[in-house]
Amino acid sequence: MKTSNKTNAAQPDVKDVRLAADGVRRIEWAAREMPVLRLIGQRFQTEKPLDGSRISACLHVTTETANLMLILKAAGAKVVLCASNPLSTQDDVAAALAKEYGIPTYAIKGEDNETYYRHIRAVLEQQPQITMDDGADLVSTLHKERTDIIGQVIGGTEETTTGVIRLRSLHKAGGLKYPIIAVNDAMTKHLFDNRYGTGQSTIDGITRATNVLWAGKKVVVCGYGMCGRGIASRARGMGAQVIVTEVDPVRALEALMEGYQVMTLSDAASTGDIFITATGDSNVIHAPHLRLMKDGAMLANSGHFNVEISIPALAKMAISKREMRPFVEEYKLKDGRAIYLLGEGRLINLAAAEGHPASVMDMSFANQALSVEHLWKNRGKPSTGVYTVPREIDEEVGRLKLASMGVKIDSLTPDQKKYLESWETGT
Repeated sequence: MKTSNKTNAAQPDVKDVRLAADGVRRIEWAAREMPVLRLIGQRFQTEKPLDGSRISACLHVTTETANLMLILKAAGAKVVLCASNPLSTQDDVAAALAKEYGIPTYAIKGEDNETYYRHIRAVLEQQPQITMDDGADLVSTLHKERTDIIGQVIGGTEETTTGVIRLRSLHKAGGLKYPIIAVNDAMTKHLFDNRYGTGQSTIDGITRATNVLWAGKKVVVCGYGMCGRGIASRARGMGAQVIVTEVDPVRALEALMEGYQVMTLSDAASTGDIFITATGDSNVIHAPHLRLMKDGAMLANSGHFNVEISIPALAKMAISKREMRPFVEEYKLKDGRAIYLLGEGRLINLAAAEGHPASVMDMSFANQALSVEHLWKNRGKPSTGVYTVPREIDEEVGRLKLASMGVKIDSLTPDQKKYLESWETGT
């Protein structure tokens, strides 16, 4: 893990600004697959709906995020950015944002925990009026350490399931100090980003790290939410035999009726070749499961934090550890078995690959951009709480995406609208 020098809040902190040219090219390439965000950006450039706002963002520093930052800046916002995961930063993108686009960026792939939180504190130095988070580390740090500036914040957005869970817990405990829109819960986000984006990019990350052949492998997917659904579907599409483990009976039943094997993780532990966690919870794979795994089992996580696989338990059981390939660590156990941890147990799709395809993030970040605009226009109106994305925003993103793909759909006739709104007509 790399550690940066002490961060000056006025000075961006990236690995190497000489990487900027590569970052610009890749940002431009991603933009070609983000037509919805581009359309919103054109309007933002003209209308300047965020003029005068200060936005502090803690997101994965990728080509797609860069395009979001650029349209927020074009809308008149002062934007600063840090990473929401130590291994998800694309260093050339961070360099391009800082050097070529004038967006203060604090992110280095492989940064240690101390540097990670120093970067979060750096983006809070601009005293934001709006926060954008992915996992709620920015909001958590703000609530714990910067209560002196929290009164200036008029609202925020949260990108991922884990962050929404944390924020709802904070609100339930009476600690949340401003309204936050759960972008993750938008239909045009979780039905597509979580399912198709996570599904494809997780398989991509594991494949890049290991060069494994999926066909014939027994893949254990822990969790059958939208992310788990996508992973299971894509693994099956590659020829794997997929086993699903769940704690929710309805989701387990759904997985069963989709044709997957469903069993407890204890039963699956001895048969699986590749284990992928996507639950948002901690210690999903723990010592009792590790004891049952066969020699050569691979462990990967697609949840936001590196707590789903109990790394301390694995380390305690091991007599040695070594790096076999980039993002592949071998833990040798006393009985001679080897278990392989991928991407340090962090988000494998971003640790070992490039994250979601840009065309999927197009919808997610369109929701982000329009939600920020909604918060700024309605500042002072929403009370403290965690809110879903306004339906009109969700539907607008869907309409724009269809239009960009050249797809037309039907509209209700006046009679059909009247029928749906009435109760009188029966059999």
